Amino acid sequence: MTRLQLKTQQIWQNRFFILTAIKMDFKSRFSRSLFGSVWAILNPLVMVAIYAFILSKIMQAKLPGIESSYAYPIYLISGIIGWTLFTEVISRSLMVFIENGHYLKKLAFPRSNLIFIVLGASLINSGIFILASIAIFLILNFYPSSSLLWLIPLEILTALFALGIGISCGVLNVFLRDIGQVVPIILQLLFWLTPIVYTINIIPQDVQYLLELNPVFDIINMYHDVLAYQTAPSMQSMAKLGLMTLIANIIGLTLYRKAHNQIVEEL
Repeated sequence: MTRLQLKTQQIWQNRFFILTAIKMDFKSRFSRSLFGSVWAILNPLVMVAIYAFILSKIMQAKLPGIESSYAYPIYLISGIIGWTLFTEVISRSLMVFIENGHYLKKLAFPRSNLIFIVLGASLINSGIFILASIAIFLILNFYPSSSLLWLIPLEILTALFALGIGISCGVLNVFLRDIGQVVPIILQLLFWLTPIVYTINIIPQDVQYLLELNPVFDIINMYHDVLAYQTAPSMQSMAKLGLMTLIANIIGLTLYRKAHNQIVEEL
């Protein structure tokens, strides 16, 4: 039996533990909370409201192709959905080993399950945000098309890509805690280097190629295509994301396998 088959079998055997842990994670975040899961979507929605209020007049004439008088908020929400999932997976993965050190020290605990708990919890939060966003679209008389189905593979690939990056950062953060301080700064820079609150056409053409080097650039463009422009994402971009996801996870899992014993000792 190959290593992949063994790992798949282990995940399947521990599926109830993973699902229960995801459920407990979700409950613990909102225990003793009056509004419960509303808080999972409030932060990105407040961000959307602020940017929409400040920039909607500036961007109003720069969004051809979106059939709505509320084109900019729709464009903005579409990008924020992808960005929120990407950053949540990385942020949670960054601290996953440190925060769960007491579990890692237990020999009977399947350590790799922590990764899937992060993935599952983040996808659930993103799903809640997507449902809230669709409700807002309907209020704005903007009705999603069948292109919405592309969100399923796009969400999965985005989460897995972020997970690969997050695992690498999480492993390094155990040994060098500066990583935990640097990653949020890099994410903030990436946010402004990604066309989320602006469109690429407002950037001078001679520097646009620099933004396209950003690994999140194509991801956010695909969210815009699916949600705001109601078209299928570029197959070239999907293939590129699939390749980046594969490479990121190979690197992340290799680092984890080489360092998992040292991680336990360090913690």
